[in-house]
Amino acid sequence: MTTPKPASRFRKELRDWALTLGAAVAISFLIQNYAFAQVQVQQTSMDNTLQEGQRLVENRFIYRFEQPARGDIVIINGPESDRRLVKRIIGLPGETLDIREGAVWINGERLDEPYVQGMTTLCGAKLPVTVAEDEYFVLGDNRAHSQDSRQLGTISTGSLEGKAVLRLWPVGEFKVLR
Repeated sequence: MTTPKPASRFRKELRDWALTLGAAVAISFLIQNYAFAQVQVQQTSMDNTLQEGQRLVENRFIYRFEQPARGDIVIINGPESDRRLVKRIIGLPGETLDIREGAVWINGERLDEPYVQGMTTLCGAKLPVTVAEDEYFVLGDNRAHSQDSRQLGTISTGSLEGKAVLRLWPVGEFKVLR
């Protein structure tokens, strides 16, 4: 029985490493683009819940298995805005939404929003509005400094890139997001 030459063992080892690294890079690419991604908060529209510069983990496949829910913090990437936005879902398909007395009203009932900073004003929106099927009404938690459905209109399901599920950075503020 002959032992393999050192050069052929080296080639086999190199090939095995190349295949392993290639598979790892491919899997990482698929997870990053289709399952989970990191997002940096770029604006102050979600103060006090999220601050500018914080890093979040976004679940990109959750809405393939469940419907978006009121209160979800979502990443919006679609034709409604020229930049990615982080907002909270407020109005669901089929609901009639209004803003009065500094608060959001859904189907005639005042919505309890303990996370809101400031008064909710119309900001030029023509309300009340009934949210269409496959669309959502989104608002920032910092209502005085938020570009949201009051200016952009309702957001289509296809523009919901994913749901923010974790705050990673800064480390001292690590938190699972509702």
